[in-house]
Amino acid sequence: MKLLVVGGNRFVGRDLVFRLLAAGHEVTLVNRGTLADPFGPRVERLQADRGGPDFARLLRGREWDAAVDFAAFEGAQTREAAALFDGRVGHYVMISTGQVYLVREPRPAAAARETEYDGPLMAEPQGPAERAEWAYGMGKRAAEDALCEAWASRRFPSTRLRIPMVNGERDYHRRLEGYLFRLFDGGPLLVPDGGRTPTRHVYGAAVARAIVRILGNPLTFGRAYNLAQDETPTLIEILSLVAELIGASPRFVETPRARLLEAGLSPVEVSPFSGTWMSFLDPTVAKAELGFRHEPLRHYLDKIVASFLAHPPAEPPEAYRKNRARELSLSPV
Repeated sequence: MKLLVVGGNRFVGRDLVFRLLAAGHEVTLVNRGTLADPFGPRVERLQADRGGPDFARLLRGREWDAAVDFAAFEGAQTREAAALFDGRVGHYVMISTGQVYLVREPRPAAAARETEYDGPLMAEPQGPAERAEWAYGMGKRAAEDALCEAWASRRFPSTRLRIPMVNGERDYHRRLEGYLFRLFDGGPLLVPDGGRTPTRHVYGAAVARAIVRILGNPLTFGRAYNLAQDETPTLIEILSLVAELIGASPRFVETPRARLLEAGLSPVEVSPFSGTWMSFLDPTVAKAELGFRHEPLRHYLDKIVASFLAHPPAEPPEAYRKNRARELSLSPV
């Protein structure tokens, strides 16, 4: 198959491209070209800013069996893609987010299902951090809605994959790494508001496998699917398992979110899995219709920890360097 990947230099996209190449597919990669990639001469590279004129100029008139878009963040981008690729791409897959459910009013009370997408939306929040998260979810919804319109009006063949917090060996956000550095320094881990709320993340490799599996599948056209792991651990349970994998004895300090803010600390920088905009998805439909299967939590965390230990970063994440001293000052001796 001839495949186009938009974005793809980082994390899940990188994993996907390696899988496509290993399967013998012909891959064209289009992105800004600001990051080095490890693919060598095996891929064709096109350099373009997604929002600039070069994107359409470089892709116009070309044909692919399928395209996977990691870089669609607003409606104008997917409208352009649907027009540009109409009749020239056999299947367009957009990587969306579980955050499309979090801008609903009210939010789903339990694990969000695909049927809970439609409905009234939140008003724009006031605070800058909340506004940025809201804007991200609203932008992804607009991108999805443009594809729905293209499917309804002219059967443009697209599929939308909604994913929650992604964990993996190449997470450029370095979220799990932040916890690992805290566990290794021996100090306590501040847990905003107790860390006992259930979570449901996804492993990057599971997402890449799911994308490969659905490419060209007409049963997915015009549809959206949630991808997520089966387990719903609390933050305390996740960190206890990570600590067990490295032989550490964690000490958790439950810290009110308000106290962290008073100390000038961002709760998400202190504990990346403690955000109030972290989606919780139900993957039942993907499991039933796509054959989606996710490895157990312990299995994939073991892989991430093993990679960290085999290739330790030269420097800890920025949030750790910036905040750790103040975190320790808030902890009881």
